[in-house]
Amino acid sequence: MRVCLVQLEVNLREPLEERVAQACDLIRGCAGADLVVLPELWPQGAWAYREWAETAEPLDGPTVAALSQAAKDAGVLLHGGSIVERNGDQLFNTSVLLGEHGDLRAIYRKIHRFGFAEGEATLMTAGDQFLTLTGGPLTVGIATCYDLRFPELFRKLTEAGAQMFVIASSWPQRRVEHWRLLNRARAVENLAYVVAADACGEHAGVMQAGHSVVIDPWGEVIAEAGTEPTVIDVTIDPARVEQVRAEFPALRDRRL
Repeated sequence: MRVCLVQLEVNLREPLEERVAQACDLIRGCAGADLVVLPELWPQGAWAYREWAETAEPLDGPTVAALSQAAKDAGVLLHGGSIVERNGDQLFNTSVLLGEHGDLRAIYRKIHRFGFAEGEATLMTAGDQFLTLTGGPLTVGIATCYDLRFPELFRKLTEAGAQMFVIASSWPQRRVEHWRLLNRARAVENLAYVVAADACGEHAGVMQAGHSVVIDPWGEVIAEAGTEPTVIDVTIDPARVEQVRAEFPALRDRRL
């Protein structure tokens, strides 16, 4: 299974149309992959929350339309990162999953909102449904950034059949070691692949961590980016999940 992580620099000084076009070119460069993943809120900026009311888009807006065309051109299952979605009077942090024909396969509205007394926590509505779907030969569970700190969500995804977790993020550099630790923890405790795309660069005064990563079900890092824009392009063995779960069947020993 070929997986590509597109680590984008969220430079809000560039016009949105240019950044969307650049992202779509990178998606098309991943043609033939089984799965392509972008970071969280790369169109509007995860930390530029004071502008979200103006920059939010509906799911039938221009950014999702451009991603749909790019997924179709590349023939890939695309996790388009997430956007600030406007739905009526509400804003959501919404991930879009697009099929190889450009069709909208699913959406995931982020359940855990970051910010405590500002940002997402006050401006966005929390999602209330978790999401699994078939991503090539594996069942994929979807999560977004701050969700990573809540292991019960990932266990729920595992119970629903997830063999791989796909995470879009805009994690800050000052907590990069938490990012690296938690991604490995979610892989180890659920014996599942973790595919996590993070943003890089700086926007709204916050430096992003980068370090997008692919981790196998035993917690071994297969590939990890640095702090610059890049594309991680790796091939993983789908059979590895069931192999590890059979050799180390810890999941069956849970006591509720």
